[in-house]
Amino acid sequence: MIIDKKTILVTGGTGSLGKVLVRRLLSGDKIGTPKKVIVFSRDEGKQHDMRIAYLDERFKTDEIIYKNFSQALEFRIGDIRNYADVRSAIDEVDIVINAAALKQVPTCEYFPEQAIKTNALGVQNIVRAISESNVKVETLIGISTDKAAKPINVMGMTKALQERIIIAGNIRNPDTRSICVRYGNVIASRGSVIPLFHHQIEEGGPVTVTVPDMTRFLLTLNQAVDTIFHALGNASAGEIIVPNAPSVTVMNLAKALVEDKDVDIEITGIRPGEKLHEIMVSEEEANTTSAKGNYYAIRPMLPELINDDFVPALNKEFSSEDNVLDYKGTRDLLEEHNLLPGMERTKESGELLV
Repeated sequence: MIIDKKTILVTGGTGSLGKVLVRRLLSGDKIGTPKKVIVFSRDEGKQHDMRIAYLDERFKTDEIIYKNFSQALEFRIGDIRNYADVRSAIDEVDIVINAAALKQVPTCEYFPEQAIKTNALGVQNIVRAISESNVKVETLIGISTDKAAKPINVMGMTKALQERIIIAGNIRNPDTRSICVRYGNVIASRGSVIPLFHHQIEEGGPVTVTVPDMTRFLLTLNQAVDTIFHALGNASAGEIIVPNAPSVTVMNLAKALVEDKDVDIEITGIRPGEKLHEIMVSEEEANTTSAKGNYYAIRPMLPELINDDFVPALNKEFSSEDNVLDYKGTRDLLEEHNLLPGMERTKESGELLV
């Protein structure tokens, strides 16, 4: 099993994805049972809430913090932007999964220097720490986004840089397999459109849609974690793993959530930095993309990392404009994951440990 008896560092592990990822890692789900999972983040409060929930403690006493380093789930306060923090966290780690990010498009547009520090320079700190440590890190995985393909906003640009930094890390650290996963909007993650629509419906509306024909890829949190697990088990050095995910129009998404409620839908217009359709694999990348099960693998550009023949799986870009679910398909997807208003939420449909 891939992660049996391994120590795994999850940077940004208190976010929406990080929480579900940590639960799945500790459950022994599909790929083995790790020796330890270390959550590395700068938010003390979120770490404490996650620790309480994991230990299922009734009383939130300081005593559980003193047991931190003896648990299978360990928490470390630190900032990916600070090299010394990253360097100390890397010791005795076998696998690093980087989920730390500034991911809100408007925030990154207003504070581009902050996005660069976290999304690009923070990843460079990881690559450097692996290079300068005495520990052999087996695998580094970077979590990327469809906005990194033909980026037009700061978030996508910095995530594209992250991909390149990680891929080039295979040259600097040849004993570490450095790979990425790239996917679209994660259903019910913090800051995504579905929680926003739920809130707007609860408040009586209106539900705000930017452009009716805008399309977006949609994955559940668990499908996002499945993509990471697939990469752990199947990706070669320098590859970017992409799920073959469905897409929806934003208008069908809004209509499926509103249904017959007396709630208006308001068209607000496209926002700065947004695309009408997202791209998961660009036209230029399509020529070097192979199929691996229900996933695509984008081969690295660096010739030193290309060592096998392959059959291209795409002859054009993979866009959210392709294979768009109709209204019924959109509603069925939401219902399948308990995301329609009024449905009881489960750990499978949203965040873990909250």
